[in-house]
Amino acid sequence: MGVLPEGLGEAIRGTARDIADVLRGAPDTGLPVPRLTWTVGETAAHLGQANLLMAELAAARHHPYGDGTVAGIAAANEEALAAFPERAAAPLADLILDQALAFVDAVEERRPDEIVETPMGPLDPARLGAYLLTHMLGHGYDLAKALGRPHMLDRSRVELTLPFMVAAMPRVADPAAVARLTARYRVRLWGGAQFGVTIADGAVTTTHGPLDRPDCTVLTEPLAFFLMALGRIDPVPVMATGRALAWGRKPWLGPRFPGLFVAP
Repeated sequence: MGVLPEGLGEAIRGTARDIADVLRGAPDTGLPVPRLTWTVGETAAHLGQANLLMAELAAARHHPYGDGTVAGIAAANEEALAAFPERAAAPLADLILDQALAFVDAVEERRPDEIVETPMGPLDPARLGAYLLTHMLGHGYDLAKALGRPHMLDRSRVELTLPFMVAAMPRVADPAAVARLTARYRVRLWGGAQFGVTIADGAVTTTHGPLDRPDCTVLTEPLAFFLMALGRIDPVPVMATGRALAWGRKPWLGPRFPGLFVAP
């Protein structure tokens, strides 16, 4: 058995190939990307840089990046992007794919319990792989939307991101949104995956698996959950079309859940 959970290595490789295919068909890398301030070329350059950083972290080459906060990571992204002028589709597609493949090779040389310092805090190799997949799926979706191509998200890939997504939630909680809130959420994705989120006195803790005696249970379609979590779609239409439902002792907490977090 490898260091990465079953299916994660292939999901990383497959997602990188899908993104490279989308990017190589780009007629113009100067096109704007919906919901971002970047162009297609800038988004692809950022993704290539991020994959390179992840491959180096997997190979035990530590690189400080930001201060661990959402704002700090955003500032580091802009600084790194300004220092990297490549915006052409073909070389960026190669960079994204090559570094994703290098990551999988390198991470399999790590011990399963070894801790890696990352821009989102200390993670074991399995969660580091889920972090890479999360980041690629988010920006791969951005590129596909900008270029009018099918995106590369599916339920199995989204579920493979959960170990990182759940671990990262306390770090990306909005302090103003969780202040003075006491709530216990059980979040379920269509198909069975679930996790718990507890908020008390401004602190957020998460657990993998079900949470006993939740105040509110949120049931959501996996792709909708992922895209809401990354700020790519708005929660109101998702709820209005039945792709997210809430019930329990305090069902009114359900609509508040997406707004408790800020996408990095």
